[in-house]
Amino acid sequence: MSKDPLADRFEKKQQQDKLGELSRKTRTKEELEAEDKLIKETPKTEPIKNDKGEVGRNDPCPCGSGKKYKKCCGAE
Repeated sequence: MSKDPLADRFEKKQQQDKLGELSRKTRTKEELEAEDKLIKETPKTEPIKNDKGEVGRNDPCPCGSGKKYKKCCGAE
């Protein structure tokens, strides 16, 4: 049982569209090198620290379990 010609044309069009989209997404070696250089030159930022010493609900639990505070010691 063969496909009808309309379905074949539709499938070919989809493949062409997908190939066209992929070709637009590809980047040149120069673009990749420029991106790597920019990433290396960007200064690293320090995380924001809570000066009060309080633990927020979504912070890691201070007991060291690795769970969120609200799911561990904060659930009591």
